Amino acid sequence: MSTADLIIHDISDVVVVKLIDASILNSQAIETIGKRLYELVDAKASRKIVLDFSDVKVISSSLLSVLITLQKKAQAINGRIAISGLRKDLRKPFKITQLDKMFSFYDDQEAALADFGVRLSK
Repeated sequence: MSTADLIIHDISDVVVVKLIDASILNSQAIETIGKRLYELVDAKASRKIVLDFSDVKVISSSLLSVLITLQKKAQAINGRIAISGLRKDLRKPFKITQLDKMFSFYDDQEAALADFGVRLSK
């Protein structure tokens, strides 16, 4: 399943969402991403979600708001959001706003999946 902004697939009991746009600044795109992400929790009751930011180079503060809401929705159903592949320079807004305490960060998708107990066979 994919849109212009996201590729969504399941690996075991974890939903992996790859953000494929290098720049996520457009408010319409952020709104669309938010709706798709919220649907994972609200409609599908996904409790384990990995957001893969490895292709993303620029984000808007509006996207942070979407992520906060997503994390709160996930926590309400005893779920958790993991963020993988986020560039070091994009972690700064998370640290400044202390959102780095709200999310778990991983260098890559494989490390995030491992924390959820999913091992990829090679």
